[in-house]
This record gives sequence, C-alpha cells and structure tokens, in this order.
Amino acid sequence: IVVMYTMSKPSMERIAEVLDSESSMDENENGEKVVSDGSISFENVNFGYKEGSSVLKNINLEIKSGEMVGVIGTTGSGKTTLVSLIARLYDTTNGSVKVGGKDVREYNLKSLRDSVSVVLQKNNLFSGSVRENLQWGNENATDEEIEKALDIASALSFIKEKEGGLDYHVEQGGANFSGGQRQRLCIARALLKSPKILIMDDSTSAVDTKTDRKIREALRRDVNSMTRIIISQRISSIEDADKIIIMNAGRIEDVGTHDELIKRNAGYKNLFETQTKGRE
Repeated sequence: IVVMYTMSKPSMERIAEVLDSESSMDENENGEKVVSDGSISFENVNFGYKEGSSVLKNINLEIKSGEMVGVIGTTGSGKTTLVSLIARLYDTTNGSVKVGGKDVREYNLKSLRDSVSVVLQKNNLFSGSVRENLQWGNENATDEEIEKALDIASALSFIKEKEGGLDYHVEQGGANFSGGQRQRLCIARALLKSPKILIMDDSTSAVDTKTDRKIREALRRDVNSMTRIIISQRISSIEDADKIIIMNAGRIEDVGTHDELIKRNAGYKNLFETQTKGRE
C-alpha cells in the first residue's frame, strides 16, 4: 500500500492542479442570456494562440440564421480555429465575432455555449446505457425525442437492432460500437441540445458516403431553422451546402456554392475531380 500510494501521489497532485485551476476566460455572469438566432458574423477577425503568432488573418464572413455552410481546406488552414471562436473557446486577437447580432463577449458564457453544439471527429461515449449517453445533450429528453434525434443521425436502425434498444449497455469509450456508429450517436446527442448553431467538425469521416448523404438530407429537412456548419475533407459532404468556405493558410480563399466554385476556383475543381475519380 505504501508503494502504491507513493506511485499515485504525483498523479493525484496533477489532477488536483487541474481541478483547482481557474479559466482565464471571462464568463460574463451578468451578460446576455438569450441568443436570438443562429446568424454569425466575423468582422476583421485576427487570431493567434500566442503573442506574435497569426492563425487567422483578416476574416470577414456573414452566415445567415438557418443556412447550411460547408468549410473545406488543407490541414492547418484554420478551419477548426475559425469555428472555435463562435462558441468562444478563444477570444479574437483583433476584430469581433457576432452571434445573433451581438458580440460573443456580451453573452453569458454558459448561455452562449448552450446555444452552440459541436460534434468532433472523435467524441467520447461513456459507460452506461444509450439513453444515458444521449441525455448528456438534454437530461430531460424523452424517449420520443431521443429516437427522433437518432433518426436524423441515421442511428435509429442499428440501435433498434441492439438488445434492449435505448437500454443497451455502452462500454467505456463506446468500444462496442464502430467508429461510424459512435460518430452518429454523438451527432444525435448534439441535436438533443436543440442548439441555434450546430458545428460538425469532420464528424462523419468514419461514415460511408451513402449514410453521410442521408444525414445531410435529414439535417436540411428536419432542423432547417438551425444554422449548420460542416467541416469536411470530402467535397461530397458539403457540395449541397448553401455556401462553401475555402480556407487556406488562415485566410478565406473563396466563398460560393459548389457550382460557382467549380467554375472559378481551379484548386477546388481539381480536388473535386480527384475525389470523384477515387469514388468511381
């Protein structure tokens, strides 16, 4: 026991250090608590993770409430950093990000983040039932609401096949589900939050193109009042978006529909043709 305690003491100290640390982000407890809609505006935004660095440069962008927007670009182009500013995971170095017509810094931080759901490429599922995992998005969600979210995420069919359905046991980390199934469960969990803005950061990368298309069609049909931002390396995942943003080296290289970009952006056209040939 003495040896085990000696070995565990440094870990305990590190855990305590994390638990006792305070966020440097001003939570603005008295700030605005209601986000009116899912409109997003970037005005002359610059951002760097440390002084002297520049990850995003002179970003100006308007996204209307209810739009479906695709974001594409090479690794390190600033895609994830761009959307991280919407939920105020970081504050801009210069310029402002507005949600619902107000600067994100004017909102109570919890209220702002409750209005934004983010689904990452890799998300955690916890030991417990499917129902308990999804209720992390909304602890008061009914079975009917859960099944609707699962249906939109194209996950209802494989959950119904599991013994117990919503009561089926999820192993730690979702080890008893495939990568694509875990991603779809996390999309359903985010939808249960009924956010004003849904951000999907490469969150269908492990899903086949047919299922990916079904999810997009359901997002457009069933939650069209929600602003949906889809980050993807696959053009097929964003080609039907209302607008597509091409990121390059921390800047917005181009914005337009799929057809517009095919006509005027050589890099986008080449990528589309390469991926199309790959699918064929």
